[in-house]
Amino acid sequence: MSPTVASAAAALASGQLSTFQTEDIPLKILAHNCLVGRLIGKEGRNLKKIEEETGTRINISSLFEMAYCNPERTIVVKGTLDDCCRAEKEIMKKLREAYENDVAAIHQHAHLMPGMNLNTLGLLSGLPMLPAAPGPRGAVPPVPAAGYNPFMGHPSHLSSMYGVPSGSAISNQHSQQAPEQEVVYLFIPTQAVGALIGKKGQHIKHLAHFAGASIKIAPAENPDVHLRKVIITGTAEAQFKAQGRIFGKLKEENFFSPKEEVKLETHIKVPSSAAGRVIGKGGKTVTELQNLTSAEVIVPRDQTPDENDEVFVKISGHFYASQSAQRKIREIVQQVKLQEQKHQSSGTVSPHHAK
Repeated sequence: MSPTVASAAAALASGQLSTFQTEDIPLKILAHNCLVGRLIGKEGRNLKKIEEETGTRINISSLFEMAYCNPERTIVVKGTLDDCCRAEKEIMKKLREAYENDVAAIHQHAHLMPGMNLNTLGLLSGLPMLPAAPGPRGAVPPVPAAGYNPFMGHPSHLSSMYGVPSGSAISNQHSQQAPEQEVVYLFIPTQAVGALIGKKGQHIKHLAHFAGASIKIAPAENPDVHLRKVIITGTAEAQFKAQGRIFGKLKEENFFSPKEEVKLETHIKVPSSAAGRVIGKGGKTVTELQNLTSAEVIVPRDQTPDENDEVFVKISGHFYASQSAQRKIREIVQQVKLQEQKHQSSGTVSPHHAK
């Protein structure tokens, strides 16, 4: 028997436990990486508050300690037994709140990509939606609404995060013909570029593989720019995945406060002949777009079309608002193209819509 264990046994026998009661008892909690940023809070405020209120010291393992097959971070709480219990209660409350917010957002907008199973992709936060857990981990019960314990990870389900989507995740129309490649320009905070790229470029490589898209970060125009342009090229499905994970990454890494929605600006190009249709008569269509999607949609006037006779449409909003607006605008463009094809086939010239 070691000296420490022997002294503990002697203390137990004599009833003198005061020394051992005051010693720090480490408590370890595993949580998915996508939830940790909101636990920490902006500038570490949430974590500091829990430490101050419970009299504990809390450390979280580094991102670099994570393995590709294990997306969990280790939260280490040190303090007395009672203090650790109080801290654990507050930590689990924050984690559960973040998880439930993500689940609600995903279910609310499941209609955006018909045929894609968002529950298995976990797009917004990167959180894979697992089947019901056989039992809780530690003192955490499963979440009844989702039927799954959000704090449990399992390597066998990570293909839903970084792997190729299953056949059920691809709509029937995609199987009929090669889907059209779209180009989207997404603007992120300059300080978030490193987190998006990851150590030795690993994160952006995994993201591109997961989404099936080309993802490039444009060089900064000058050293003082606050936003950097991310150029994403891929199908509608690939755009949804790539943009979803980028929005989620900024949330995970705490570039926005826990209660603040991640809102980014996105630019897409449309034929100049379709710009007027996006605006609508007297701005009616663009106003309806904004009311319907909750995104800000702007078609800057007096634009000079590029070499492909295209102009920019600017979209600002949270992920699902931006996606809704992008899909609606693409639908309008598709309608204009079909009309132009009909006019050409009938031998008439399609009118150029005024902007």
